[in-house]
Amino acid sequence: MKLSYLSAAFLFAAPLLQAKGLDLDLNKTMPSIEKFYLDLHQSPELSYSEKNTGKKIANKLNMLGFEVTENVGGYGVVGIFKNGNGPTVMIRTDTDGLPITEQTGKPYASTVKVVDEHGAKVGVMHGCGHDIHMSSFIGTAEQLITHKNKWKGTLMMVAQPAEEVGGGAKAMLNEGLFSKYAKPDHVIALHVSASVPAGKVTMKNEYTMASVDSVDINIKGKGGHGAYPHTTIDPVVIAARTVLALQTITSRELSPLKPSVITVGSIHGGSKHNVISDEVKLQLTLRSYNPDVRNAQIAAIKRITAGIAQSAGLDESDYPAVIVHEDESIPSTYNNPSQTNIVRSAIKNAIGDSNVLETQAAMAGEDFGLYGRTDENIPITLFWLGGVNQQQYAKAMKNNETLPSLHSSKFAPDYKVALPTGIKAMSNAAVALFNTK
Repeated sequence: MKLSYLSAAFLFAAPLLQAKGLDLDLNKTMPSIEKFYLDLHQSPELSYSEKNTGKKIANKLNMLGFEVTENVGGYGVVGIFKNGNGPTVMIRTDTDGLPITEQTGKPYASTVKVVDEHGAKVGVMHGCGHDIHMSSFIGTAEQLITHKNKWKGTLMMVAQPAEEVGGGAKAMLNEGLFSKYAKPDHVIALHVSASVPAGKVTMKNEYTMASVDSVDINIKGKGGHGAYPHTTIDPVVIAARTVLALQTITSRELSPLKPSVITVGSIHGGSKHNVISDEVKLQLTLRSYNPDVRNAQIAAIKRITAGIAQSAGLDESDYPAVIVHEDESIPSTYNNPSQTNIVRSAIKNAIGDSNVLETQAAMAGEDFGLYGRTDENIPITLFWLGGVNQQQYAKAMKNNETLPSLHSSKFAPDYKVALPTGIKAMSNAAVALFNTK
């Protein structure tokens, strides 16, 4: 989820946290929040296995006086705090780690290893910053309860599992998140950034993250001896033609004003130098913002693969199977402009205008977008929280160096600066939404 770098001139344009918005005494609370962060960082759990992480979140919310339900949509947690009449504001965090062996060299680095579903032993780390998300989430809950005289309504804290595999939001919604617990009027979340300096927040209106689809194409042929290709229909050649032809969908069929990415990430076929196989399998990822573009991508893939198969001499019954994994599909994240403007203004008041910047949309995906695609059409906003150490960022800009990205084994956010920024930003955003008429 890599965003474009910001100008180094922004680094020290304003104090890190200006004394505006809620009067938050973070000096008293940060030691416990940092301790919680380090614990989460050192004990990550993979998607669908976040049992202990969920319990830790639930325990924190229970201590703050929330009505807590565990094991929602897997190991998800829902906390409800009613504070008089007013809107319902939902704050969401994600909880799962990634199968990556941490190589940050930090004294608190994760050393967790597990056996995955394929029987392989893998390292686990919070390589996408979900430990920052969860710690900011709990810090925000603490501040909103402490300052409950500043807002009225229902605070809905949702800790969602399985974001990395695109399943957690679907599972929680399918279990009645908005019907059994509360129907939010506003939904907000943050995501740490690996290309923005700590102390900064970036966001944009409208589309901010892409839809994601995983597609399999199983190409059939008629195998035989590599010395007699004329007696076969070679699926490797069909696959090669298909890979190239798919690139024309974005370049020649879709408007250049409507972003589209079609990437063939995997190709498997054959077993020996002199054997023409019977089948080749392709695996694709599709990205877009507009749902019409997504539908056009899929329709074009089906048409092109069938056409190439026909031209190769295959019968219709042997045309490639195009499998769209709908259970893994997630929509684009669309930041409601009206709500996002309120969030932006509140965060600017809290941390200073110069510390809140505009960003570009990313082609990375986030299942957070699903919360805004229900029948209720609830407005959602996701903003980016800078995570890069300011000195490291300045050095990278000066020397034209590449910073470790999200999902990198070397990604290590500057939590001592990012966490108080995230808590102050999210707390003030929530209060502003509670007080929106």
